[in-house]
Amino acid sequence: MSVTVQAVPCLSDNYAWMLRDGATGTIAVCDPGEAAPVIEALEAAGGRCDIILLTHHHADHIDGVAEIRARYGSKVIGAAADAHRLPKLDQAVQPGDTVLVGATAGTVIDSPGHTIGHIAFHFPEGAVLLCGDTLFSLGCGRLLEGTAADMFRALSLLKPLPPETLVCCGHEYTASNARYALTVEPDNAALRARAAEVEAARAAGQPTLPVTLGQELETNPFLRAGSVEALARIRTGKDNFRG
Repeated sequence: MSVTVQAVPCLSDNYAWMLRDGATGTIAVCDPGEAAPVIEALEAAGGRCDIILLTHHHADHIDGVAEIRARYGSKVIGAAADAHRLPKLDQAVQPGDTVLVGATAGTVIDSPGHTIGHIAFHFPEGAVLLCGDTLFSLGCGRLLEGTAADMFRALSLLKPLPPETLVCCGHEYTASNARYALTVEPDNAALRARAAEVEAARAAGQPTLPVTLGQELETNPFLRAGSVEALARIRTGKDNFRG
């Protein structure tokens, strides 16, 4: 058995992600930006939260940590490089380290660009990628602290993961990302199909995530950028896009 993953909507457009290890029943939550909806989901799942995983330090990814930890006694895991601006860590990890959710092992991946010290968690058993604000469906994170070269390298570490990997990112940005992506690759048939799928999902009040990495490799212009310069150009265009 392996982990399963469930999106937990919170704040205006964030997702926390709840993992359950099938062998042990261990529950982990990634990036709880708001306590109440995450606690509601945890209670529905059995009333435990053994682990909190953090990808980066922004308030909309950590503000629920204190209340959830106080309620459940959760162990908090985050980047050693960001320990000075994260909630108190019980386990400070480096890229390449292994984290355990019950019997399921995950690997810590270096993912700077949006912030310095940003990490992602990949759980091969279960095909789950918790990528915070590095990779979005049809987009990538704003370069608030890092550079285009940082982001290009971060994305290059995610691209070789198995195509069935579920991309579990931090925000429901897919509809706006689709509108911009179509200006970059207007003739990409897979992108046009994904954009239509996203429009229908949002009109029905449904999430657009998770999405497979294979689908993103066919449709996401940031993943498809062939150089740092190309990614920088696309990122600048998105920063200035009003569509």
